[in-house]
Amino acid sequence: MIKSELIASLAAENPHLTQRDVERVVGVILEKMIVALEDGGRVELRGFGAFSVRSRPARSGRNPRTGETVDVRAKHVPFFKSGKELRARLNAD
Repeated sequence: MIKSELIASLAAENPHLTQRDVERVVGVILEKMIVALEDGGRVELRGFGAFSVRSRPARSGRNPRTGETVDVRAKHVPFFKSGKELRARLNAD
């Protein structure tokens, strides 16, 4: 599901809200999540999972085209750990 499909689905389930209102709500929620992660925080959605930021150290890499050694700088990457309920629903047979 992509963002526009999520917005359309939520708007269909909530006829008292306009699509523009739902778009704003989804945008605000995602922006708040991004800001929390930027600040080094953690975003936890009970039953769904938790988003956090992990640091990757600087390392030496290799250019696959030329085989030349390249320095890769340290960086921060988002990490998602699924919640217990989500894992249970995905693995229910």
